[in-house]
Amino acid sequence: MRTCLAPPTNTPTIASTQYTATPTRTHPRAKETRNQMSAAEALLANAPSGSGGGDRLSIDDALAQHAGEFGRWQLRQFVMVTAAWALEAMHTMVMIFADREPAMSCPAGDRRCGDRCAGAAAGWEWEQGSGSSTVAEWGLVCGERYKVGLVQAVFFVGCMIGAGVFGHLSDSFLGRKGCLLVLCVLNAVFGLVTALSPNYWVYAALRLLTGFSTGSVGLCSFVLATEPIGPSRRGAAGMSTMYFFSVGIAALAGVAVMFQSSWRLLYAVTSLPSLAYVFAVMPFVSESPRWYLVRGRANDAMRVLGDIASANGRCIPDNVVLKLDDEGDDVNGAEVGAGKKAEELSSSGTIIDAFRSPATRIRLVLSVIIHFLCAVVYFGLSLNVVNLKTNLYVSVVLNSLAEMPSYLLTALLLQHFGRKPVAIGMMLLSGVFCTAGSLIAGAGAERVVRTVCGVVGIFGISATYNLLAVYTAELFPTVVRTAVLGCAMQASQMGAILAPLVVVLGERVPFAVFGMSGIVGGLLFLCQPETMNKPLYDTMAGLEKGERASRSEDEGAAAAAAAENSEI
Repeated sequence: MRTCLAPPTNTPTIASTQYTATPTRTHPRAKETRNQMSAAEALLANAPSGSGGGDRLSIDDALAQHAGEFGRWQLRQFVMVTAAWALEAMHTMVMIFADREPAMSCPAGDRRCGDRCAGAAAGWEWEQGSGSSTVAEWGLVCGERYKVGLVQAVFFVGCMIGAGVFGHLSDSFLGRKGCLLVLCVLNAVFGLVTALSPNYWVYAALRLLTGFSTGSVGLCSFVLATEPIGPSRRGAAGMSTMYFFSVGIAALAGVAVMFQSSWRLLYAVTSLPSLAYVFAVMPFVSESPRWYLVRGRANDAMRVLGDIASANGRCIPDNVVLKLDDEGDDVNGAEVGAGKKAEELSSSGTIIDAFRSPATRIRLVLSVIIHFLCAVVYFGLSLNVVNLKTNLYVSVVLNSLAEMPSYLLTALLLQHFGRKPVAIGMMLLSGVFCTAGSLIAGAGAERVVRTVCGVVGIFGISATYNLLAVYTAELFPTVVRTAVLGCAMQASQMGAILAPLVVVLGERVPFAVFGMSGIVGGLLFLCQPETMNKPLYDTMAGLEKGERASRSEDEGAAAAAAAENSEI
């Protein structure tokens, strides 16, 4: 880390673009260098009075004022970490191709073969061979067709369980990087073993295990990629993570075209990238400095910030000391309390802590409900693509490419209008057009109109789904952030499990259900607070303190406005 002199007290520091609940005081530079304390000593121990001064900054302030909010270091970390989204897309969407129903043909002529449900016994043959898909190999047609939907539901059940487990582990001892590493290894192993499934039930069990490890890849990737980014750039960066998911789906379709004759080879080939990612990318990924800080490892957090500053061509003054949100600015720790121990700093919160706090209880409940409704709409509309009766591979590619404009538009709107208005508008857009689609019969030219309604619905819900990760992460402090995101992802998986059951209800009823879900979800966003340019809090106490200060400022501004109006 490059060293640099602390700014003189009469010289303003680099301004932060974020809103801070507690203003940061700039202390005089220490007169003697030998009296300056290291970041770890200042955070975990009380300095003797008269030992000198220093700037106690939160990580957001340190990034904005010194290290840089989004530079070369953050860009490199972001690309490496969010590439894992493509891996999640492959492990999730591979079922579309592996479990497809290939075309059947009758070598003797259609009228000479018996019941299609009897398959080979009635003279029918699979055009691409019996090993082209699980449906062809195990005869999952007609009365056995429900088993295809069962495997899909089982996979998302695994995702739901894994999201809760790894969400907690990511916040606790395993960390963001360690969690992502374990998940990629498990994905590779489970995927390769799935290719060796001897029968349907073993296949279903392995898909459950794959879902267990796949469901949290995007979660850990998102948190690890966005936590080292400054507040003014975090929203746009977070919205860009889903591009990798869409690219992963498109790449999967290209791979699937080359392995149409063997679903086993398809599983093996799509599992190998996870193994390559572990050895080629993970060694160069850094752990989140926020996780280090809340675990009481302030020296490691400062080391990462030093690396960020050095790579970005910036420097951090020697007298800068990192602090948690619930600590005061006094370098001697007067507001922290003499009895505060490192063990208290290293404790991690749980979903119960988020529910227990009045500041986050309503946010948590609303986030869970909104994630559930959003997943019902997104996965429901996505599954309707197979009903278009067009080329499956082309349809999947077009579907993934259609989502990308929504990500770009939302990222642009996010910087000007904030999280809340964009989320409301996009989810209501999806809900309204799905409702309109349910009112159209779908015969002749009307079918085209209803297809357009579905496309607009996908556009709106894709933007909302992308925004949810950023919005939810900013609503909760570091100590419980991944646990809350894991809980919200569990709700999403429940919606994903429900979506296929809605699709089979017919042509118009699913649109009605999706429309109602979108409208209700958009209205629920009205009850969530805005997070644009707000600090990314580290602890529950820091969040509660910041919310109290924010309410006091709002009340003061309202009182001043009322007084001004009365004078007029």
